[in-house]
Amino acid sequence: MDNTAAAAAAADGAANRPAVDAQLPADLRTPLRPDAFQLSDEEKITAISGHFREIMEILGLDLTDDSLSGTPKRVAKMYVQEWFKGLDPKHRPDVKLFENRYQYQNMLVERDITLFSCCEHHFVPIIGKAHVAYLPGEHVVGLSKLNRVVQYFARRPQVQERLTRQIAEELKNTLRTNDVAVLIEADHLCVMSRGVNDTSSSTLTAEYGGAFGRDDALRQEFLRLLGK
Repeated sequence: MDNTAAAAAAADGAANRPAVDAQLPADLRTPLRPDAFQLSDEEKITAISGHFREIMEILGLDLTDDSLSGTPKRVAKMYVQEWFKGLDPKHRPDVKLFENRYQYQNMLVERDITLFSCCEHHFVPIIGKAHVAYLPGEHVVGLSKLNRVVQYFARRPQVQERLTRQIAEELKNTLRTNDVAVLIEADHLCVMSRGVNDTSSSTLTAEYGGAFGRDDALRQEFLRLLGK
Protein backbone atom coordinates (compact mmCIF):
# COMPACT_ATOMS: atom_id res chain seq x y z
CA MET A 1 0.00 0.00 0.00
CA ASP A 2 1.49 3.39 -1.03
CA ASN A 3 1.53 6.41 1.25
CA THR A 4 -1.56 7.99 -0.33
CA ALA A 5 -3.59 4.81 0.04
CA ALA A 6 -2.36 4.35 3.61
CA ALA A 7 -3.35 7.92 4.50
CA ALA A 8 -6.79 7.42 2.94
CA ALA A 9 -7.27 4.18 4.87
CA ALA A 10 -6.25 5.87 8.12
CA ALA A 11 -8.63 8.77 7.46
CA ASP A 12 -11.46 6.37 6.68
CA GLY A 13 -10.76 4.45 9.90
CA ALA A 14 -10.76 7.68 11.89
CA ALA A 15 -14.05 8.74 10.32
CA ASN A 16 -15.69 5.46 11.29
CA ARG A 17 -14.35 5.47 14.85
CA PRO A 18 -16.88 6.31 17.59
CA ALA A 19 -16.74 9.92 18.79
CA VAL A 20 -14.65 10.36 21.91
CA ASP A 21 -16.79 10.49 25.07
CA ALA A 22 -19.94 11.06 22.98
CA GLN A 23 -21.95 9.32 25.72
CA LEU A 24 -20.88 11.95 28.28
CA PRO A 25 -22.13 15.51 28.80
CA ALA A 26 -20.07 17.98 26.78
CA ASP A 27 -18.43 19.52 29.86
CA LEU A 28 -17.04 16.11 30.91
CA ARG A 29 -15.42 15.16 27.61
CA THR A 30 -11.63 15.14 27.46
CA PRO A 31 -10.58 18.00 25.12
CA LEU A 32 -9.50 16.53 21.78
CA ARG A 33 -9.18 18.05 18.34
CA PRO A 34 -11.42 16.70 15.54
CA ASP A 35 -8.36 15.33 13.73
CA ALA A 36 -7.10 13.39 16.77
CA PHE A 37 -7.17 10.05 14.95
CA GLN A 38 -5.95 10.95 11.48
CA LEU A 39 -2.58 9.44 12.37
CA SER A 40 -2.26 5.74 13.08
CA ASP A 41 -0.70 4.60 16.35
CA GLU A 42 2.55 3.80 14.56
CA GLU A 43 2.63 7.23 12.94
CA LYS A 44 2.07 8.85 16.33
CA ILE A 45 4.88 6.79 17.85
CA THR A 46 7.25 7.82 15.06
CA ALA A 47 6.36 11.51 15.38
CA ILE A 48 6.52 11.60 19.20
CA SER A 49 9.83 9.74 19.14
CA GLY A 50 11.33 12.43 16.92
CA HIS A 51 10.06 15.25 19.08
CA PHE A 52 11.20 13.62 22.30
CA ARG A 53 14.64 13.09 20.77
CA GLU A 54 14.78 16.85 20.20
CA ILE A 55 13.86 17.50 23.85
CA MET A 56 16.63 15.20 25.05
CA GLU A 57 19.13 16.85 22.72
CA ILE A 58 18.12 20.32 23.92
CA LEU A 59 18.75 19.12 27.48
CA GLY A 60 22.27 18.20 26.39
CA LEU A 61 21.94 14.41 26.64
CA ASP A 62 24.17 12.22 24.49
CA LEU A 63 21.84 9.99 22.51
CA THR A 64 24.74 7.90 21.22
CA ASP A 65 24.97 6.40 24.71
CA ASP A 66 23.49 2.91 24.65
CA SER A 67 21.36 3.65 27.72
CA LEU A 68 19.73 6.67 26.06
CA SER A 69 19.64 5.79 22.37
CA GLY A 70 16.36 3.89 22.57
CA THR A 71 14.64 6.24 25.01
CA PRO A 72 12.72 8.39 22.49
CA LYS A 73 11.04 5.33 20.96
CA ARG A 74 10.35 3.81 24.39
CA VAL A 75 8.70 7.02 25.63
CA ALA A 76 6.63 7.35 22.45
CA LYS A 77 5.36 3.77 22.71
CA MET A 78 4.58 4.28 26.39
CA TYR A 79 2.53 7.40 25.62
CA VAL A 80 0.50 5.89 22.78
CA GLN A 81 0.11 2.27 23.86
CA GLU A 82 -0.01 2.62 27.66
CA TRP A 83 -0.25 5.98 29.43
CA PHE A 84 -2.71 7.60 27.00
CA LYS A 85 -4.48 4.64 25.42
CA GLY A 86 -7.74 5.83 27.02
CA LEU A 87 -7.85 8.74 24.57
CA ASP A 88 -8.86 6.33 21.81
CA PRO A 89 -12.50 5.14 21.99
CA LYS A 90 -11.50 1.82 20.45
CA HIS A 91 -10.25 0.94 23.95
CA ARG A 92 -13.54 1.78 25.65
CA PRO A 93 -14.53 -1.39 27.55
CA ASP A 94 -17.54 -3.36 26.38
CA VAL A 95 -19.54 -3.64 29.58
CA LYS A 96 -21.91 -6.59 29.48
CA LEU A 97 -24.80 -6.69 31.92
CA PHE A 98 -26.32 -9.84 33.39
CA GLU A 99 -29.82 -10.42 34.64
CA ASN A 100 -30.03 -10.02 38.40
CA ARG A 101 -31.62 -13.46 38.83
CA TYR A 102 -30.64 -13.66 42.50
CA GLN A 103 -32.47 -10.38 43.24
CA TYR A 104 -29.47 -8.87 45.02
CA GLN A 105 -30.67 -5.41 46.11
CA ASN A 106 -27.96 -4.17 48.46
CA MET A 107 -24.97 -1.99 47.72
CA LEU A 108 -22.18 -3.56 45.70
CA VAL A 109 -18.74 -2.03 46.31
CA GLU A 110 -15.53 -2.54 44.35
CA ARG A 111 -12.80 -0.86 46.37
CA ASP A 112 -9.06 -0.24 46.06
CA ILE A 113 -9.03 -0.28 42.26
CA THR A 114 -5.48 0.61 41.24
CA LEU A 115 -5.49 3.97 39.50
CA PHE A 116 -2.65 5.29 37.39
CA SER A 117 -3.18 8.49 35.44
CA CYS A 118 -1.28 11.58 34.30
CA CYS A 119 -1.67 15.20 35.33
CA GLU A 120 -2.61 17.17 32.21
CA HIS A 121 -0.96 20.32 33.61
CA HIS A 122 2.56 18.91 34.04
CA PHE A 123 2.43 15.43 32.44
CA VAL A 124 3.59 13.63 35.56
CA PRO A 125 1.86 10.65 37.21
CA ILE A 126 -1.23 10.56 39.37
CA ILE A 127 -1.21 7.37 41.46
CA GLY A 128 -3.97 6.19 43.74
CA LYS A 129 -7.07 4.10 44.34
CA ALA A 130 -10.62 4.32 43.08
CA HIS A 131 -13.65 2.97 44.93
CA VAL A 132 -16.96 2.50 43.14
CA ALA A 133 -20.38 1.32 44.28
CA TYR A 134 -23.84 0.89 42.82
CA LEU A 135 -27.28 -0.38 43.77
CA PRO A 136 -28.28 -3.23 41.45
CA GLY A 137 -31.66 -3.17 39.79
CA GLU A 138 -32.67 -5.63 37.11
CA HIS A 139 -29.05 -6.12 36.06
CA VAL A 140 -25.58 -6.64 37.53
CA VAL A 141 -22.18 -6.34 35.88
CA GLY A 142 -19.03 -8.46 35.92
CA LEU A 143 -16.72 -7.02 38.58
CA SER A 144 -13.69 -6.72 36.29
CA LYS A 145 -15.66 -4.33 34.08
CA LEU A 146 -15.78 -1.79 36.90
CA ASN A 147 -11.98 -1.87 37.01
CA ARG A 148 -11.80 -1.51 33.23
CA VAL A 149 -14.03 1.57 33.22
CA VAL A 150 -11.76 3.21 35.80
CA GLN A 151 -8.64 2.36 33.80
CA TYR A 152 -10.13 3.58 30.51
CA PHE A 153 -10.73 7.09 31.78
CA ALA A 154 -7.56 7.17 33.89
CA ARG A 155 -5.31 6.36 30.93
CA ARG A 156 -5.31 9.84 29.47
CA PRO A 157 -4.12 13.30 30.56
CA GLN A 158 -6.45 14.16 33.42
CA VAL A 159 -7.53 16.31 36.30
CA GLN A 160 -8.91 14.28 39.19
CA GLU A 161 -12.21 16.15 39.41
CA ARG A 162 -13.11 15.38 35.78
CA LEU A 163 -11.86 11.81 36.06
CA THR A 164 -14.15 11.17 39.04
CA ARG A 165 -17.20 12.46 37.22
CA GLN A 166 -16.35 10.69 33.96
CA ILE A 167 -16.22 7.34 35.75
CA ALA A 168 -19.51 8.05 37.55
CA GLU A 169 -21.33 9.10 34.38
CA GLU A 170 -20.04 6.13 32.43
CA LEU A 171 -21.21 3.76 35.16
CA LYS A 172 -24.63 5.42 35.24
CA ASN A 173 -24.95 4.93 31.49
CA THR A 174 -23.73 1.35 31.38
CA LEU A 175 -25.41 0.10 34.57
CA ARG A 176 -28.68 1.87 33.67
CA THR A 177 -29.00 3.41 37.10
CA ASN A 178 -28.19 6.74 38.72
CA ASP A 179 -27.46 5.00 42.02
CA VAL A 180 -23.68 5.15 41.65
CA ALA A 181 -20.89 6.36 43.94
CA VAL A 182 -17.26 7.02 43.03
CA LEU A 183 -14.47 8.05 45.41
CA ILE A 184 -10.87 8.56 44.31
CA GLU A 185 -7.88 9.14 46.58
CA ALA A 186 -4.63 9.88 44.81
CA ASP A 187 -1.13 11.28 45.07
CA HIS A 188 -0.10 13.83 42.46
CA LEU A 189 3.56 13.95 41.51
CA CYS A 190 3.07 17.53 40.33
CA VAL A 191 2.60 18.34 44.05
CA MET A 192 5.11 15.80 45.40
CA SER A 193 8.05 16.21 43.02
CA ARG A 194 7.88 19.89 42.06
CA GLY A 195 6.42 23.17 43.29
CA VAL A 196 5.68 22.79 46.99
CA ASN A 197 7.35 19.33 47.09
CA ASP A 198 4.75 18.07 49.57
CA THR A 199 5.04 14.29 49.87
CA SER A 200 2.50 13.88 52.69
CA SER A 201 -0.72 15.27 51.20
CA SER A 202 -3.20 13.39 49.03
CA THR A 203 -6.31 14.41 47.09
CA LEU A 204 -9.81 12.95 47.57
CA THR A 205 -12.71 13.50 45.19
CA ALA A 206 -16.18 11.97 45.26
CA GLU A 207 -19.30 11.84 43.11
CA TYR A 208 -22.61 10.58 44.50
CA GLY A 209 -25.53 9.88 42.17
CA GLY A 210 -29.15 8.96 42.74
CA ALA A 211 -29.78 7.37 46.13
CA PHE A 212 -26.16 7.96 47.20
CA GLY A 213 -26.72 11.69 46.88
CA ARG A 214 -30.11 11.72 48.59
CA ASP A 215 -29.63 9.20 51.39
CA ASP A 216 -27.08 10.24 54.00
CA ALA A 217 -27.23 6.82 55.71
CA LEU A 218 -26.45 5.03 52.43
CA ARG A 219 -23.57 7.37 51.73
CA GLN A 220 -22.18 6.86 55.21
CA GLU A 221 -22.48 3.09 54.78
CA PHE A 222 -20.42 3.35 51.58
CA LEU A 223 -17.72 5.32 53.39
CA ARG A 224 -17.79 2.92 56.34
CA LEU A 225 -17.19 -0.02 54.02
CA LEU A 226 -14.16 1.84 52.68
CA GLY A 227 -12.88 2.46 56.21
CA LYS A 228 -13.39 6.22 55.90
